[in-house]
Amino acid sequence: MDFDKHPHAADLARLRKLAQRMDSAFRVPVFGIRLGWDSMLGFVPVVGDALTLAPSVFILRESIRMGVSKTVMAQMGINVGIDLAIGAIPLVGDIFDIGWRSNTRNVDLLHSHLAKTGTINAPNATTLTIET
Repeated sequence: MDFDKHPHAADLARLRKLAQRMDSAFRVPVFGIRLGWDSMLGFVPVVGDALTLAPSVFILRESIRMGVSKTVMAQMGINVGIDLAIGAIPLVGDIFDIGWRSNTRNVDLLHSHLAKTGTINAPNATTLTIET
C-alpha cells in the first residue's frame, strides 16, 4: 500500500510535524544545535513543563486511536515520564530536553509499530527526520 494513500498517513504526518515543532523547530546558529518549544518553554519553571506535557499527551492519545500496542504505549509513556521528571530539574533538565526529544521518539515508535503490523510502509530516512 502506498504511504500517501494510507488512512493514517495524514495523521502520522501531522504528529511528525508537531513533534518537530516541540523538539527541533529552531537552529541555534553558533552551536548548530536544534531546539524546540519543549526546550524553550522548559526554562519557565513549573508552567513551562506543564505546557509541554499537552502535546506529548496528544501524541499518546492519537497513538492509541491508531491502534498502537500496549507494549509500545508503555515505551511511549516512559519517554514522556523521563522527559517530565528530568525536565523539571532546573538547568539540568533544560540541557537534557535538548537531546532527549521524547515527542520525536514517540512518533518514531508509532511509525515503526504501524510498519511492523503491516498497516503502513516501513519508515525510512526521509520520513523519520523532517528538519527545515
